[in-house]
Amino acid sequence: MDRIAVLIPCYIDAKTIVKVVKDFLRVLPEAVIYVYDNNSSDGTGEIARKAGAIVRMERMQGKGNVIRRMFREIDARCYVLVDGDDTYPAESAPEMVNLVIDEQADMVIGDRLSSSYFTENKRTFHNFGNSLVRGTINRLFGSEILDIMTGYRAFSYRFVKTYPVLTKGFEIETDMSVHAIYRNMLLRNVVVTYRDRPAGSESKLNTGRDGIKVLITIAKLYKNYKPFSFFTILALIFLALSIAFVSPVLREFISTGLVPRFPTLITCLFGMLAGLLLFICGLILSSMQEKDKRDFEYQLMETEERYLRACRESGDGDVQP
Repeated sequence: MDRIAVLIPCYIDAKTIVKVVKDFLRVLPEAVIYVYDNNSSDGTGEIARKAGAIVRMERMQGKGNVIRRMFREIDARCYVLVDGDDTYPAESAPEMVNLVIDEQADMVIGDRLSSSYFTENKRTFHNFGNSLVRGTINRLFGSEILDIMTGYRAFSYRFVKTYPVLTKGFEIETDMSVHAIYRNMLLRNVVVTYRDRPAGSESKLNTGRDGIKVLITIAKLYKNYKPFSFFTILALIFLALSIAFVSPVLREFISTGLVPRFPTLITCLFGMLAGLLLFICGLILSSMQEKDKRDFEYQLMETEERYLRACRESGDGDVQP
């Protein structure tokens, strides 16, 4: 087991990867640097290998697919995840590592939005999108994460080995943030400076397409993690619409004793029935969710046992349970 593993997912980062690898080797000399090349066509992998990184390949395209393989293959006391585009400072990594190893944080978030992001990033819609996602997640899940979309994070072993990577692309950051909130894991924010990409390096994030994917992911996560609230809201919408449309029919029936608009009445009754079924779905799913929470706690205990055993086998005597 590595003490510190620096994980760098890369796709066409030949212009910046050498600096990123050397910067992290300088500030974390005890760390093992892993570069996962995601089908780069510019020789990123070979360049990273010459710079001192361990290079592996992930053939399935997408950042989520790369992180899935990283988390599956690598065992470490602390994981540092950073992009290969040289937009994050390696100098913040020791503080993030200390919070994981010494303070037992499960996820440390490199917060760009509280420092230089809005002045360095020249893409207006990126700035708006980051603020929108942060506000939406914190409001829906009652959290205080300062930067949801950052690619600079540190993780504990227990987070990495209990996090199911189900997303394929850039929505991975949103997914892992919500997972940590829902599983009641210890989160910390570290303010980091952000610098825009150097000349010749282009972002792979499509503001419109990937932004829509992130918003859809948020809706799915809210449904999956808060089913009672999600389905109750839908039930209330169906109920409100049904009452609004059936009210004139009922008023006319009370005054005349006639129901001339049977189609409206029948449709509204079906709408009320749908609202009731949605509410019942929310109740059932919330009960199933309680069992899932208990099962996860058992999984967490098993992960802790594997972690302690691996640490003892690797001769790391200062590990804390």
